[in-house]
Amino acid sequence: MDLRNAEKRIIELRNLLNQYGYEYYVLDKPSVPDAEYDRLMQELLALEEQFPELKTPDSPSERVGGAVLDMFEKVEHRTPMLSLGNAFNEQDLRDFDRRIRQAVGNDFSYVCELKIDGLAVSLRYEDGLFIQGATRGDGTIGEDITANLKTIKSIPLRLTEPVSIEVRGEAFMPKRSFEALNEARKERGEELFANPRNAAAGSLRQLDPKIAASRKLDIFLYGIGNVSEIGIESHSEGLDYLDQLGFKTNKERKKCATIEDVIEFVNSWVEKRPHLPYEIDGIVIKVDSFAQQAALGTTAKSPRWAIAYKFPAEEVITTLKDIELSVGRTGVVTPTAILEPVKVAGTTVQRASLHNEDLIREKDIKIGDKVVIKKAGDIIPEVVNVLADQRTGEEKDFYMPTHCPECESELVRLEGEVALRCINPKCPAQIREGLIHFVSRDAMNIEGLGEKVISQLFANQLISNVADIYKLTREQLIGLERMGEKSISNLLKAIEASKSNSLEKLLFGLGIRHVGAKAAKTLAQEFGTMEKLASASKEQLMAINEIGNKMADSIVSFFEQEEAKELLQELSAVGVNMEYKGAKPVSAQESDSIFSGKTVVLTGKLEQLTRNEAKEKIEALGGKVTGSVSKKTDLVIAGTEAGSKLTKAQELGIEVWDEEKLLEELNK
Repeated sequence: MDLRNAEKRIIELRNLLNQYGYEYYVLDKPSVPDAEYDRLMQELLALEEQFPELKTPDSPSERVGGAVLDMFEKVEHRTPMLSLGNAFNEQDLRDFDRRIRQAVGNDFSYVCELKIDGLAVSLRYEDGLFIQGATRGDGTIGEDITANLKTIKSIPLRLTEPVSIEVRGEAFMPKRSFEALNEARKERGEELFANPRNAAAGSLRQLDPKIAASRKLDIFLYGIGNVSEIGIESHSEGLDYLDQLGFKTNKERKKCATIEDVIEFVNSWVEKRPHLPYEIDGIVIKVDSFAQQAALGTTAKSPRWAIAYKFPAEEVITTLKDIELSVGRTGVVTPTAILEPVKVAGTTVQRASLHNEDLIREKDIKIGDKVVIKKAGDIIPEVVNVLADQRTGEEKDFYMPTHCPECESELVRLEGEVALRCINPKCPAQIREGLIHFVSRDAMNIEGLGEKVISQLFANQLISNVADIYKLTREQLIGLERMGEKSISNLLKAIEASKSNSLEKLLFGLGIRHVGAKAAKTLAQEFGTMEKLASASKEQLMAINEIGNKMADSIVSFFEQEEAKELLQELSAVGVNMEYKGAKPVSAQESDSIFSGKTVVLTGKLEQLTRNEAKEKIEALGGKVTGSVSKKTDLVIAGTEAGSKLTKAQELGIEVWDEEKLLEELNK
């Protein structure tokens, strides 16, 4: 076949495969047998292999899975992917409805949708072509998983219209795919996935897209990120528009005029959910009108115009076989219930935290008791209560030990605390947990160094402090379980890359007591270098707004320790950055900027700056950016679609700028 005829046939095959795929995976109405689809796909693959210059990014062959990736790149979402606030009962829903009515009056409607239990993703299309897909991540920064998302056959690679659009959806694993996957893993002697949500997330975070392709994931699209650019007026219209573009949306949705209609819809799905071919864990309720959504606005974490009703936690009965103790990185000794394995809310539960001795006494928990278990928020297993009337007399009281189960040092209870604590700084458990904390996402974020790998390295005496991580070699790693050449190469690259992290990441990773991620950034901004922070007095620390007495004492004590001084010297010697890399805030005394000493609120959509960029620039010039408007606010920056914050600023007579005025002042 010559090039011209090959091109003609390839176009014909793509059109057929796209049509058949849409009918099968989106409409659930296949028009040809699977064998015919497979035959056409094999023909296409053969032609594209023979004429590689004819292959395009929207070819159905892209769904097979391409080359193995080295790592996932980070992606900044153009519009933040906010999480939803939760409702757990009817009163929570009525309170939500009351807040909506107080803000926008009585003329509005809701849209109710099933809350799919999967992984939130964002998809970007340019001129109708799928160009990038990312995880939600922290809502601002996610991971590029485009290659894996292309293997989901219900995601269109080209839309029916040449639009540029960013859409949000929930990727999930249908129950049938989940059961087949676990059956195959069981036959191979591999660890089973706990539930479809974990299986879907694990599949989409595989570096080999062929693995994702084999797991038969699906997706429902539920929203548009850049809605202001599309020209539609409501969420329900947006869902219809997604259908029109060729996306798969969930048809089990309903527009509701009143909160009574919402509650009726919610209650109906409490009964019907087990019969669905996929898992749901609640109902999402949204105000339909985009104009009213904009007026209601958002908090720092979630929109005020939407809420997720979480289905009541399933409660089951099992036997508490034993109580095990674990030591955390701060030395706190935590008792954990070891349970007769039992299925709760889709996963098998064998352990549940008992928090502390006081809770065990309060609930009168004994080893051997029949206990009621549920998952708080459908996630964390907890013991609800004891079935004391089912005791046989063979149950045993539990007593907390007087000495650490790991290092045998005497345990202490600090004043004002309920927890028992090991205060031996050389306790192996604390060192191991400290290492796990150091490499975690909010700290040094070293990809590939999870809890299991750290525990393995520690057990093999390859690391004893965080500086040892930077001295690891290929030769040390090659003999470890599940460590092949590719894994080792990726891990060493990730360790090397973490050396250049800004100071606040290192500060948080060191695990200084009372210093969280936010305080670490404040300290890094204020002092600029580890050296200056290490020599700061308690008075200098307490002069900073967010640093209180306890935290200041803890910081000073940490840097006075010889072990801490030696560790910092080791980290510096292996090339770990000790300086803050962001914009340093300027104090009111140091700055003559118009923002100096002022409290500023950002609202609405900025066109030329992201919200984070504007915040950093204002704070670098001595301003303080807060999330809500009050009498203490000096200035409000209002972008397009500014809502209630702008209204409140006008009512209080606060000065309001648009983005053009902001840029003018920033560029002076």
